Amino acid sequence: MPRDKTFSHFKIMAAAREEFLEMGYEKASMRSIGDRCQMTAAGIYRHCKDKADLFDQLVSPAVENLNKWARAHVMRYEEPVKKGSKLVWQDSNIDMMRELIYPNMEDYHLLIAKSKGSKYENFLHDMTEISQKKLLAYFKELRESGYKVPEIPPRQIHLLLTAYITALFEPVIHNYSCKEATAALETLEKFFLPGWKQLLGV
Repeated sequence: MPRDKTFSHFKIMAAAREEFLEMGYEKASMRSIGDRCQMTAAGIYRHCKDKADLFDQLVSPAVENLNKWARAHVMRYEEPVKKGSKLVWQDSNIDMMRELIYPNMEDYHLLIAKSKGSKYENFLHDMTEISQKKLLAYFKELRESGYKVPEIPPRQIHLLLTAYITALFEPVIHNYSCKEATAALETLEKFFLPGWKQLLGV
């Protein structure tokens, strides 16, 4: 469905955001959204297929921005390998939280903490699975390029990534202020980064 730029659409989206943030996807209702923006259900359905589509319109830009950010920062890992230089462990997850996620806390709180019952309810788990595949592929590429990266069982990688990503997104789930989340990030970086470096021998 094309993105509508009319004033009515903006009213609906603002009301839907309020409803989903307050009630969560599962308990939110189109009727309540209509009451918030003073529109009938019929009027709302001219702007979306259903509740799922409305929620998707709200959170998909955050997902797209996250994916775009990740693609743009792949070179942080690939460049040292291509140049054959000394491997320096660069943790783009920390940068992602600091540069993208925490400054847009409400968008990602909606996506992560208010999505139960929607297709996004397992977003962090899915993110962990994708990160695991990429990390294992990266380790393989490093070994093929002559780096002595130890073999770590996939199940152990999954365990570590689950703990790590969960910790990074806890401030999002609990809707910290950007300042408070950034302060927490410094603690997480001090705790996790030495562990990753020791594990990989870098």
